[in-house]
Amino acid sequence: MKIFCAVAVVALAASMSAFAQPYPVKPLRIIVPYPPGGGTDLAARLVAQKLSESLGKSVIVENRAGANGNIGTDATAKAAADGYTLGMATPGPVTAGKSLYPNLPYDPERDLAPVILVNASPNVLAVHPSIPARTAKELITLAKSGNLHIAASTIASVQHLLAEMLNHATGVRMEVITYKGGAQAATDVAGGQVEALWSVLPAALPFIQSGRLRALAVASEKRTSLLPQVPTMGEAGWPGVVGTAWNGVVAPAGAPRAIVETLATEIGRSLRAADVKDRFTASGMEAIGGTSEEFGAFLKAETAKWAKVIKAANIKVE
Repeated sequence: MKIFCAVAVVALAASMSAFAQPYPVKPLRIIVPYPPGGGTDLAARLVAQKLSESLGKSVIVENRAGANGNIGTDATAKAAADGYTLGMATPGPVTAGKSLYPNLPYDPERDLAPVILVNASPNVLAVHPSIPARTAKELITLAKSGNLHIAASTIASVQHLLAEMLNHATGVRMEVITYKGGAQAATDVAGGQVEALWSVLPAALPFIQSGRLRALAVASEKRTSLLPQVPTMGEAGWPGVVGTAWNGVVAPAGAPRAIVETLATEIGRSLRAADVKDRFTASGMEAIGGTSEEFGAFLKAETAKWAKVIKAANIKVE
């Protein structure tokens, strides 16, 4: 009996000691719902590097691409809620997807816990230089008197939704032409195949800087330092036409609150580092940060905004 009690006490002490170990005690992983090489992948790898340094554990980036980001996001939602699996959140699968896919295998609001907003990149309204419009208002005037087309990234992307939002706000009807990616959309407008473009800034910036595209406005709350002379859509007369491309970090719902706060604090600290800010700026993105509560409020507002646009434009994803 004495031997049994002694063994039990030792086992209990060991389990309590393991439970009391500070987080983390093993490597973390960040699921990226897109292929390697894009802006979301870049953001994830910067976050992983800094987290590994600050937490003292390896942070592995795992690319799980497919279904416009839904496959990787579903994998995050269904992972163990222990703080060791995180996911990169983007507008499509986390805020717009619920209104687009009736059979989405996860509920972003129910199944994901916001951690932190990592970065954001403005979207820019641009035209081919042959188009006689130097402001957004002049483009709308042309659209009212003629048949104009506007290119955007993939169907139901933020750029597509911005095009529909602008149509609704101005009462014009520019036909939206969607592509398989933002780079091809920008290339076609720069080549004169399509008159106008909504693009995330990094994809359009080289064409704007070379004079192959003319930037008219950015769909952000404030001007971007990369194009300081270009006004916002609010300055152009349509303050409601706002939509950024962004990346955030989420965890499976139910992740311990203390761990979520630790992650938000550590990632937030890394986003204030000069080297991280410089890397994002060079890629046309701005480091953001903030609290998990602020990110949660942002996600709710974005979800409601895009739901209205999708319903009004009757956008369907086959």
